[in-house]
Amino acid sequence: DAIEVLTRKGHRVEACTTDEADEIIGINSRKDLSLATKIMREHILDRLMLNGVTIIDPLTTTIDREVEIGRDTIIYPFTIVEGKTKIGQDCIIGPAVQIKDSKIAHKVEIKNSSVQNSIIESEARIGPYAHLRPESRIGKRAKIGNFVEIKKSTIGKESKVSHMSYIGDATLGENINIGAGTITCNYDGFKKYPTYIEDKVFVGSNTNFIAPVKIGKGAVIGAGSTITEDVPPYALAIARGRQRNIKGWAKKKTQRK
Repeated sequence: DAIEVLTRKGHRVEACTTDEADEIIGINSRKDLSLATKIMREHILDRLMLNGVTIIDPLTTTIDREVEIGRDTIIYPFTIVEGKTKIGQDCIIGPAVQIKDSKIAHKVEIKNSSVQNSIIESEARIGPYAHLRPESRIGKRAKIGNFVEIKKSTIGKESKVSHMSYIGDATLGENINIGAGTITCNYDGFKKYPTYIEDKVFVGSNTNFIAPVKIGKGAVIGAGSTITEDVPPYALAIARGRQRNIKGWAKKKTQRK
């Protein structure tokens, strides 16, 4: 089709030879497109493996042409790396990881997770089942654990967000521990607000930060708290209902039945 159109418009058409027949196959259907995509994927993976990247199962791995991956990195099955992603040396990626337009430093480990337009510094650990949304930055030796979502946030060096948390529009310093179930409440229905947590803060499980709010260095947040005001450095903040025990209540309820 292209030859006919070019000839009709007066362009010169010439024959050329190639040692690789796959390079000039025609694409006239979705089936042809699938075959061409498969061939291109194989060429990309071959180049990476010849340059020292370990790809456990090429049949289940998709990597775009512009992606750069360092030596001795291991890519496990069901991994997709897209866009202008750069991955350093000695990383472990996968299984079941999707990365797009991100920069991954050396010795990073990512398992069963999605990373989009983010930066991960060296020796960080991501996943399983984490989601790094655009404009996130994970510091050196930081840990983002299972069922954690990070959105447009910075997580400092050696800080941990290990379990079932949402961190959005937040800046976290170094050596912070975020307990399970912590939420930054950053959206009031109209506007997004920031949360700032300084170095060496300990956050107990099931904590809500009502942004905008700032937590000072070395502070401790009691589990189950809903924090609506700034917390001074090295303070203990507890914001939860006081427990009340009603003696014999359960026994009386059973007797009524």
